[in-house]
Amino acid sequence: MEENKIIENKALSIWEALIPVIILIALLAYNIFYADGLLFGDYSNHYILLIGGGIAAIVGLFNKVAIPTMITEVWENLKSVFVPLMILLLVGALAGTWMISGIVPAMVYYGLQILNPTIFLAASVVICAIISLATGSSWTTSATVGIALIGIAGAMGVSPGMAAGAIISGAYFGDKLSPLSDTTNLAPAMAGGELFSHIRYMMYTTIPSITIAIIIFTIIGLGIESSDVATNDSLIADLLTNKFNITPLLFIVPVVVVVAIVLKMKPLAALAIGAVLGGIFAVIYQPEVIKEIAGTSTLDFSANFKSVFTAFTTSTELALPQSTEFQSLDEKTKGNLVKLLSGKGMEGMLWTIYLIIAAMIFGGIMDAIGALSRISSALLSLADSVFGLFASTVVSCLALNITASDQYLAIVVPGKMFAKAYEEKGLAPENLSRTLEDSGTVTSVLVPWNTCGAYQSSVLGVSVAEYFVYAIFNYLSPFMTLLFAAFHIKIKQLRD
Repeated sequence: MEENKIIENKALSIWEALIPVIILIALLAYNIFYADGLLFGDYSNHYILLIGGGIAAIVGLFNKVAIPTMITEVWENLKSVFVPLMILLLVGALAGTWMISGIVPAMVYYGLQILNPTIFLAASVVICAIISLATGSSWTTSATVGIALIGIAGAMGVSPGMAAGAIISGAYFGDKLSPLSDTTNLAPAMAGGELFSHIRYMMYTTIPSITIAIIIFTIIGLGIESSDVATNDSLIADLLTNKFNITPLLFIVPVVVVVAIVLKMKPLAALAIGAVLGGIFAVIYQPEVIKEIAGTSTLDFSANFKSVFTAFTTSTELALPQSTEFQSLDEKTKGNLVKLLSGKGMEGMLWTIYLIIAAMIFGGIMDAIGALSRISSALLSLADSVFGLFASTVVSCLALNITASDQYLAIVVPGKMFAKAYEEKGLAPENLSRTLEDSGTVTSVLVPWNTCGAYQSSVLGVSVAEYFVYAIFNYLSPFMTLLFAAFHIKIKQLRD
């Protein structure tokens, strides 16, 4: 990604570059507000992104951009997300095996013993921040402890949007400050800075942002009363102990995954190990679950293989106990309980994978016709002051997250284009790298068709629209960096 050349097209005007963006946003707005998100059925956003890509291609043809050039850039974009797509499939498999093995149910069971609705949201921020700081990956954090926290939130009756916002806030805080994070390494590389200097300088804006987020989540938690809880703890405990063999030994698997990531094992390998261990632990600890999924009364190799393979590949859903206690519950409460007994498998990730592919096609064509660099250049030309330069960087990162649909491009393109301008203003590279992270990394998850937004909403089972307002740290970060720039706080200068 660092070596990618930014394609420029001097013949392309800013208004031509904005045509596909304007049409894309207009169609998405119409789909959300007037078509109830079903303009083209369940795959509305996918088709809208492809339409935007088609419009961008037409604009490119009018500006003498060859079709092979567009195809090449689309292919490069698709290659860049191959690993994330594989991660998504493995996360689906992991979620499936961790459910049937009792790992996630055990996390929910013990979590209910320790947490309560009042402190749950703030505690989720802290827990996810620690895991993400240790692993350097917000994606891994959501795929492991995030899934469990969403389950606990459902059991407590806490809004899924609130829970997802807290999980994402903590996960991205840790991701930003971890030296193991890819974006934390990429930002200073683009700006021409040094990793640990970048991390130290980033703490000035990051710590106030996460502190405010924790305070707000604490206040929200104080307003959650026991009457808001959909089902009480004893009912959830009865359900989980009825369906699963709950034991602390099940935590061996998530600990192994986290340690593997900390030891710098590739995420694909770590998640694959986690998914396989989940299947093994299901066979060892949950024989009754294996029988139910296999639809058999006997336990043999065929039943074990069938159940684990089903959890890997397709969605699984265990039935509620037949006792009157559970069957007499209202449908809403039953629905909440069934979610605790459901796994996605790889099949559950396909919608998100198709969305990312559509987004990469749109972003690739926008890059090929020179629209991305043209938009960034136009924003750079408006920077006639130090604050204007910071503001232009922030807006450029946001625009790239929307148009390129990828957080890496939202760091790389503005990083390469703005580096010289920061130097000419006498500003140290830490200013640019911090701004790239504050506005490029963390806001990617706020865009539904961005790779990060699509991933988080799919893994946590909560739409971007639901968690957007609660992802406090993520949308507070760009405002914090602008606040520091406006009052010239910790704006590092270049030495003579």
